[in-house]
This record gives sequence, structure tokens and C-alpha cells, in this order.
Amino acid sequence: MVPQMAPPTGKRVGIVGSGPAGLTCAYELAKLGHKVTVFEAFHKPGGVLVYGIPEFRLPKAIVDRDVDTLRAMGVEIRVNHVVGKLDTIDELFEAGCDAVFVGTGAGLPRFLDIPGEQLNGVYSANEFLTRTNLMKAYRGDHDTPIRVGRRPVVFGGGNVAMDSARTALRLGAEEVYVLYRRSRKEMPARIEEVHHAEDEGMRFEFLTAPTEILGDEKGLVRGVRCIRMELGEPDASGRRRPVPIEGSEYDFECDQAVVAIGNGPNPLVPETTPDLETNRWGNIVADEATGQTSKRGVFAGGDIVTGAATVIRAMGAGKLAAQAMHAFLTRPPA
Repeated sequence: MVPQMAPPTGKRVGIVGSGPAGLTCAYELAKLGHKVTVFEAFHKPGGVLVYGIPEFRLPKAIVDRDVDTLRAMGVEIRVNHVVGKLDTIDELFEAGCDAVFVGTGAGLPRFLDIPGEQLNGVYSANEFLTRTNLMKAYRGDHDTPIRVGRRPVVFGGGNVAMDSARTALRLGAEEVYVLYRRSRKEMPARIEEVHHAEDEGMRFEFLTAPTEILGDEKGLVRGVRCIRMELGEPDASGRRRPVPIEGSEYDFECDQAVVAIGNGPNPLVPETTPDLETNRWGNIVADEATGQTSKRGVFAGGDIVTGAATVIRAMGAGKLAAQAMHAFLTRPPA
């Protein structure tokens, strides 16, 4: 349903990224009368809503409906458009944008940096979920196949690890194991997600850390070498630090591995915008209340600012930034 629209302001806004922050910001700005163009790197808009969150948790028809509403409001959505490669933030301004919102998220996967991560059958959670959710690899008639293991393991203890494990089960795995280096108490995943995973038959190996992924003569995953852990003193996160137990190594049989230990910020926009301030982790520095960055006319919100967080928090950041951008765009000239 198209909301009541304000009269056109004559101002143009570029939204980089069509995840929850970008879509929310686009909706609010279009409603206020601004001409909005959304730039999406993938072939379909929605960001993490379509590539990262499984269908069983978020039906994609809901996202499609919201995107259709934006188009009905006059928002232009350009897919397969990678800002930071095809053009820069400065070039968006040169092309007529009066303000830009950056909502490119945290899509840079982190790896374990252990031997064997190059083997066939090892996926980052990003690739595993993107191939399954957005590229329909599970159907078998697309050019984006995915190898389905009989006994896959997932490394990690967050919500993405739970999504990956539950997806593997739906792809036909017989047994799915989640290996986590701390105990159940320290798991960052929401309690409900852990319970759902257990209800579906997921098995957990706590206080276990991988040291090497093992392969067969064909270069396929055949197992993982692990070491038992014990919990020491709390670290900077407030959780007790896992400490290896000497001499406790053992081999765990598996035929697929998914690395779900977190993501970093997408680096393309910061790397191509020299006057855009970032912190030591590569996140864009932005005002929490307005999304204003160090660069005039550029606002940012969502995971590219906060690091991996919730969809609701990203949407809130997009809405706050839209309000601040509207004030910026409509204030009288000095």
C-alpha cells in the first residue's frame, strides 16, 4: 500500500545498499518527497533479508512486497550496481545526488585461518546461505550448485550458525553438528534459535575448537581435527576465554564444513571514499542519532556502522538517518 506522499522537493538521494537500513531510509525519504535511487550490488534487492535469512524464518514474498511498494512510490532500484567499483560516492554527487546514505552492511566473511579451509566442501556462512537463499542452489536447475553433505559441521555459536545448521538439515543432511569453542551459556545466538535448532535435531559439540580441516585424495572434506577447550578468565567481551587443553586433540568425521564465526564490514565504499572516517575495524564512523558521517552530505547506518546486529536495529538507523537527511536537504541556504 502506497503511503501519502509529500510534494516533490526536487532533491535527489542515493541509497547504497538495499538491506533493511537502505530500504527503510529509501521509504522514509520518498514519502517526504525526495527522488530516491537505490543501488544494489546483487541481482535482486533486499540485502541480508534475501541472501542471509533463510526462507523458513523470513518468507521472501514479504521482502518482495516491500520492494514493490517502494517502486510504486517512485523509487528507482538499480541492481547489479556495485558502488565502489562502477562509481564512487563522489561520482554519485557529480551525477546529481544531493545526499547519499550508505547501508552496505557487514558482508565480509571471517575465516578460521587453519589448514584445509581451501578444500572442496568448505563454505563461509555467507556463501552457503547466499547460494541457498538468493541463488536457489537447492533446486538443482540453476548455475549455482551447492554440495550437500551427509554429515556437515558448522563452526560458530551465533544466529548465523543456527541458520546455517538448520538450512543444511533442510538440504537433506542426515546429521548436522554445531562445533562451538565455548559452552552453551556463552553462545551469542538467541535462546529461541538454539531451541529451534535442537528441536529439529541439531547436535552440539561444546568446548571444541577446530585446528585443521582434513581432506581425502580428491580434495574433499573428510573430517576436522579438533581440540578440547576449557574456560578461563573473562576476556574483553565479558565471556570466559576458551583455553586449549593440551593433549586433547581428536578427529571428528564430517563431509562438509560451514564457517560461521562472524563478518566484517563491506570495505568497498570506505576504500574508495578517502574522506570518509572509519574505525579500526573498518566500520564507518557515524553519529548514532543522525547517521551523519565525516563527509558532508553522506550518512550511514546499519551493520556498516555498528557491525553485525539485528534487522530491527538497522531499520531504526535507516529511519533516523532519513529524518536527518530530510533536515539537511530542506534547510535554507546559509
